[in-house]
Parts: sequence; C-alpha cells; structure tokens
Amino acid sequence: MIQTLTALAEPNRLAIVELLRDGPRSVGDIVDALALSQPLVSKHLKVLSDVAIVDRRVDGKRRIYALDQRRFAELDRWLDTFAELWAARLDRLQAHLDATGA
Repeated sequence: MIQTLTALAEPNRLAIVELLRDGPRSVGDIVDALALSQPLVSKHLKVLSDVAIVDRRVDGKRRIYALDQRRFAELDRWLDTFAELWAARLDRLQAHLDATGA
C-alpha cells in the first residue's frame, strides 16, 4: 500500500493516473495531453507499472497504458477500514450541530 501511495504522491504520476481514468492511452497521447517530454512520461509510467497501478499492452509500435483495477480495489478496501472512524466522527459533529442549533 505504501508503494502505491508513494507513487501517486508525485504530481505528474497522479496526473497520468487521472488521465487514464477516462480510458487507455498511448504514451504519445499522454505526452500530448500533459505537455511532458516522452522520456519523462516513460519514466513515470515505469514507476506506475512497477507498483502495478497501470498495465501495458503493445499495439504495433505503440504502447497502450490502462489502469490496473486490482490495485485500485486494494486501495478502496484499505480506505474502507477508515469508514467507521469517519462515520463516528461525523455522527458526533452532527450531534454537536444539532445541540447548538447550527
């Protein structure tokens, strides 16, 4: 989990992931969309691939990248472990607001 969060903490990698949220893209498409150099995009895609955030497939000379849904399912399960904590805090906030008439 730490590797996933560390990879996503870098702004360019997060931008790539957000771009891929809309569907698979080639490296060239990512370069054009984010106005980054091809070597920089490839470097970031390697990091994202190494931690299984993205999958790559070959289409002729193009490399097509897509999000790996399994990694995001794992992240979702991890975030769910905090849901009860936040629900309890929000319930206390609502009780406080109700008591103060806010």
